Amino acid sequence: MKASQFFISTLKEAPADAEVVSHQLMMRAGMIKRLGAGIYNYMPMGLRVIRKVEGIIREEMNRAGAVELLMPVVQPAELWQESGRFQAYGPELLRVKDRHERDFVIQPTSEEVVTDIARQELRSYKQLPKNFYHIQTKFRDERRPRFGVMRGREFTMKDAYSFDRDQAGALKSYQVMFDAYKRIFDRFGLQYRAVAADTGSIGGDASHEFQVIAETGEDALVYCPTSDYAANIELAEALPLLAGRGAASQPLAKTPTPGKSTCADVATLLGLPLQQTVKSLVLATDEKNEAGDIVKTTVWLLLVRGDHDLNEVKTGKLPGLKVGWRFATVAEIEEHFGCKPGYLGPIGMKKPVKVVADRTVAHMADFVCGANEVDYHYTGANWGRDLPEPDLVADIRNVVAGDPSPDGKGTLAIQRGIEVGHVFYLGTKYSLAMGANFLDETGKPQPFQMGCYGIGVTRILGAAIEQNHDGRGIIWPPAIAPFACVLCPIGYDRSADVKTAADALYAELLAAGVDVLLDDRGERPGAMFADWELIGVPVRVVLSDRALKEGALEVQGRREAEAAKVAVAGVVADVRARLGQ
Repeated sequence: MKASQFFISTLKEAPADAEVVSHQLMMRAGMIKRLGAGIYNYMPMGLRVIRKVEGIIREEMNRAGAVELLMPVVQPAELWQESGRFQAYGPELLRVKDRHERDFVIQPTSEEVVTDIARQELRSYKQLPKNFYHIQTKFRDERRPRFGVMRGREFTMKDAYSFDRDQAGALKSYQVMFDAYKRIFDRFGLQYRAVAADTGSIGGDASHEFQVIAETGEDALVYCPTSDYAANIELAEALPLLAGRGAASQPLAKTPTPGKSTCADVATLLGLPLQQTVKSLVLATDEKNEAGDIVKTTVWLLLVRGDHDLNEVKTGKLPGLKVGWRFATVAEIEEHFGCKPGYLGPIGMKKPVKVVADRTVAHMADFVCGANEVDYHYTGANWGRDLPEPDLVADIRNVVAGDPSPDGKGTLAIQRGIEVGHVFYLGTKYSLAMGANFLDETGKPQPFQMGCYGIGVTRILGAAIEQNHDGRGIIWPPAIAPFACVLCPIGYDRSADVKTAADALYAELLAAGVDVLLDDRGERPGAMFADWELIGVPVRVVLSDRALKEGALEVQGRREAEAAKVAVAGVVADVRARLGQ
């Protein structure tokens, strides 16, 4: 490609609404143009990156035995009603009506449609296993779209869906996709981690997220540096930090703590370590009748150590809380505890509540907790002596760096990541709901065992930039760069020698399979270099009359501080070596 034939549109400053680095640099590099909130035009430079990403995905999906098809963006609501997600998905699902007042959705994902295909086309166990995938536009009506392509409303994803006859086959298909994803992300050239994760709104059982490591990532990733353990913080198991409960050594005392409503303030006032305090969180669950009226409310008191935070995902999996929970209202708290929030605790409540203690709290002795009276806390509180044993002991907290690894092979560390891929084992969640069956050897209908596997194609761009950039602009990994190499001839429009050499080198690189661009715009060197550093092309070759007379051109990798002089005859080999070809 020659620059004069392409479309290049760079900006010196990013728009004011561009909050994160990837959004700023994609706008400045002319890769995207905002059309509406969370909706972007993908300009030619950005689209080239998308096509590179899609190409790698297609090659590895095909290699893994998946079969490509294409499912519609607009889908009949009837399918979503069959699965139950039409009502359950929430406002992120864009629901529309056609001229006949029939309901449709603008799909954020395609489980229902692919299950409908399977129940019509895959009739026999002899046709299994099967994996269908597509790369398609998605729409999720985010309440607050932001961060450019990182959290847009319209985006592109690769979805794959596997169909198997039994759980063993489904887990084998899951592993095939897991391995394919590792190859895909390895080829992207990104630093990433595959972490155990929660299944979220998709549903199902086994789940792994593929996270691109970046300090600006929204997700906290937990891993053990000395083992293979890795999990999203929502799922990472928090072991008890005390081996067992010590004997009580202090009397229970109601201690004045005027104006101190947080564990940290109470610990400071009393001169005690924060780890000796217990934090109280009050939840509620509602039982409803068929008309949707609340007929019974149960109040729950959850206890975590003062320096720990409640993990809401783990909480939602506890017996009695799986049906859905909410934080209790102030009126409910005062009714059950006789006190406003800030001084709550498990001793001396006005009405019975369900008490759930985190594993570490259940092992604590002589701890500090709220006294259910404003400006007072109990010190020297002990299970069994001063309050009943908890109704339930469970892992309900977020892990923190330094916690023991659940696999017993070291301690945990935490780093930030951006989710760009997710693999789920669904089981029969959709096949049972939608009556999707195949006939086994005996002619008996059996529900498909399913898996689903997604990659955020357009999100990869933002994640790659968040991980790979500097003060000058983007640093693309070669495999997904818009161009792998750019030729920057100084005086291309003024020097016949430079033009001849540049044209010849351009032809040589093309013939060698290098995705090269020749900047024939005649720009000043400073402006030309600034454009390509901003855009992030991995390798730059500078041609000038002086360099040609010396018989050596300047070749520089995007991450390198200085250019290297390379003999003209060796430039092609040098460029290919830098690109790993």
